[in-house]
Amino acid sequence: MKIVLYNPEIPQNTGNIARTCAATGTDLYLIEPLGFRLEDKYLKRAGLDYFSMVSIRVLPSFERFMELFPDTKYHFATTKAPRAYTEVRYGPDDALVFGCETKGLPESLLSRVYDRCIRIPMRAEARSLNLSNSVAVVLYEALRQQDFAQLSAEGHLTGRDDEALPWMDYI
Repeated sequence: MKIVLYNPEIPQNTGNIARTCAATGTDLYLIEPLGFRLEDKYLKRAGLDYFSMVSIRVLPSFERFMELFPDTKYHFATTKAPRAYTEVRYGPDDALVFGCETKGLPESLLSRVYDRCIRIPMRAEARSLNLSNSVAVVLYEALRQQDFAQLSAEGHLTGRDDEALPWMDYI
């Protein structure tokens, strides 16, 4: 699958999403302009040591993404969508597209793809969910529909209670 972030603004969200993508084997595409630099310390802190496990590509426009993947089935996440994300069938090559944290996806785009828009149900008074949470919710539903192919269904005990991140300094 592919996660597409359209003009992401907050580095911590993108770092969290990169970590989710790493854990699920999902490719991450960032559509410029970005609200941060890829060297941002908050991006790196949120992604921990998972960046080596994820494929991240930065593209100058959404149109360029569509040129690269013309046969991809797209799902556009927005609070303005006509249906819930659980009402859609997802395939292994689909792209889940999310807008920036403050504005979402532009209505000029949504009006052209409204039949492919999905939403996460929530209270009417709530504006939206956090972007990284939204990505995780929708991505895991898509992966569930595919029986979590290629993902480990079992955890295991390490035998250690003090397992720490090797690069983190605890004081």
